[in-house]
Amino acid sequence: MNSTTRPRIPPTSVSDRPAHRDGNVLRWLGAYASSMIGDNVYYIALSWAAVQAGTPSQAGLVMAVSAVPRALLMLGGGVVADRFGPRKVVIGSDAVRCVAVLAVAALLFTASPGLWPLALLAVVFGAVDAVFMPAVGALPARVTSRGQLARVQGMRGLAIRLANVVGAPLGGLCVALGGAAAAFGLAGMLIAVSVPLLVSVRMKDLPADDNVAQRTPWRDLRDGLGYIRRHPVLAPLVVAIALGDLGFVGPLSVGLTLLADQRGWGASGMGWVLAGFGTGAGAAGMLLTVRGRLPHAGRVSALAILAGALAIGSLAYVPTVAAAVGVALLIGLLAGLSGALCGALLQTQADPAYLGRVSSVSGIVSLGLAPLSMPLTAAAIGWWGTGPVFVTSAVVCGLGGVLALSVAPLRRAELPK
Repeated sequence: MNSTTRPRIPPTSVSDRPAHRDGNVLRWLGAYASSMIGDNVYYIALSWAAVQAGTPSQAGLVMAVSAVPRALLMLGGGVVADRFGPRKVVIGSDAVRCVAVLAVAALLFTASPGLWPLALLAVVFGAVDAVFMPAVGALPARVTSRGQLARVQGMRGLAIRLANVVGAPLGGLCVALGGAAAAFGLAGMLIAVSVPLLVSVRMKDLPADDNVAQRTPWRDLRDGLGYIRRHPVLAPLVVAIALGDLGFVGPLSVGLTLLADQRGWGASGMGWVLAGFGTGAGAAGMLLTVRGRLPHAGRVSALAILAGALAIGSLAYVPTVAAAVGVALLIGLLAGLSGALCGALLQTQADPAYLGRVSSVSGIVSLGLAPLSMPLTAAAIGWWGTGPVFVTSAVVCGLGGVLALSVAPLRRAELPK
């Protein structure tokens, strides 16, 4: 049986219990949350250690260097996830990340080695992320039924919000009490917690593929790209996700910082705006967790992208912090809703045998290329100001919604009941 004729897994092969009451799903979610909290602590430790060991520009390079291997290797990471199974890849990736972080923690406890181990750790993290992220994207379809995938995406969104809320303050507290070495040690232990939890998670297997040994990884990559290109829903969905992410990352990261500085809102004002965004995104995750499914998923996600794009464009023109918080809450709600629905459609429309490669293609822009656009966004704001750049980003984001509404198979796509 070749990779293009492999049948879907029947939905009866996993539990049909609601995901939020399924112990198997909750163990996976606990592992994911622990790993994500560890990631947040790791980034705080890395930034602090880099600033202490070098100049601000050198520290910036250390923080950015992990995006390069992530962008270059992510397509190959999707092939690895599909060939070896996402469970093995995620467990192996977390184990490697844990060992690397603890090794740097031990080195910092005993010496002051400078920037080189931090840069090396960032490169390792980026390379491992290139296989970890596609595998994480392929896991939900292996731990629950198709009808529960929207609820799982909502739960995953809540876990990400929790990791952001808990991880950064926890990392900062650890740095304050014990320095970067202690924070690296804590990050390694949090990532380590995910490994036994993942080992205990039951996952459905794909039908045996007798031809995998005869196929090269390059052939698998070409098959995966061809599968996406020919699919009537996945092809436009992946492009819509990419456009949405490209228009979203710049304004809501470096753009917001520069906007707050120009308006005199200060760090506290920016914090309130970010809190509004996080609250809105959390509400969207909670909505899908409780309901489990929304009808007309393709149409709703497209309209949410369009409305979110309008909100992004208007953020640069609100006069007060309070108004900006309200707009950010709306952006978070709409972005969280569209992101979860697009993720659920991706999971339910793709053949499980291709999910690693599909996840790598959909994530390469948001996780690999979009972070590299942040210096360009900052430069553009310096040339033209926040208003034109936010509006341009909103247009790019909105094009994703226009595309989703224009392509009939995607517009009519539904989540399984």
